[in-house]
Amino acid sequence: MEPHGERAGEGDRVRITAQMLKAWSGEFSLESILLLKLCGLGLVDLGCLGECLGLEWLDLSGNTLTHLGPLASLRQLAVLNVSANRLTGLEPLASCESLQNLNVAGNLLAGVGQLQCLTGLQRLEHLRLQDPLARLSNPLCNSPSYRAAVGELLPGLKVIDGERVSGQGSEFYQLCRDLDKCLHRSPGSVSVLPHCEAKPWVEPNYWKPPQIQGSSILEDACRQFQDTVQECQELSQKADDSLAQAEEALRPASGDTTSFVF
Repeated sequence: MEPHGERAGEGDRVRITAQMLKAWSGEFSLESILLLKLCGLGLVDLGCLGECLGLEWLDLSGNTLTHLGPLASLRQLAVLNVSANRLTGLEPLASCESLQNLNVAGNLLAGVGQLQCLTGLQRLEHLRLQDPLARLSNPLCNSPSYRAAVGELLPGLKVIDGERVSGQGSEFYQLCRDLDKCLHRSPGSVSVLPHCEAKPWVEPNYWKPPQIQGSSILEDACRQFQDTVQECQELSQKADDSLAQAEEALRPASGDTTSFVF
């Protein structure tokens, strides 16, 4: 069902009304609304949106908003997307104590100082200031060190611009950033990755057989073994000779027909 109000392109100003929110959500009470997707409607005024006190998920991306005043009363709001608007400040969000995920890419935030209002949000873990795939950014992102400055200002963040900055997996993103810096140096300059010199996986002599220590002991053992083998061969020859003599002695004389019965 289409919300009641002017659609984007049909007027220069679109304002949220209670009738519009009820029609859009299917709820009879504004306080019962938990989720709202109001993106790309040409909104310039949030109207009575602040009366949706139970709202937990809100998408206002792709509008023409310049302020977020009514959102100050949304204490249950956990996920907010206000990307692709015209925001120059985020002060009303300071009271959104449940906020965990915030997307403000594609606005007019000029400096990290404009994020100072977010320092009291203890649950905020995900913050997006730019989105390269959607070609959305903020003026503050022009500084190559902005991500480090944001991380210092908001140490509780785990993910900035979709990249993990703390916890498990953050080392991978740091490695990717280091590689990206090396690959984007000026053309014609020979760049060497810091601390990434090619090294063998194992020690140079790893694949060589170990040197035998105490070779004289081994030689003595070999000689003793050979002597023992020689003695065994001599004893075997003597045994063969004795057996042959015994067989010869027990062999009956030629022509003797005497038989023994046992």
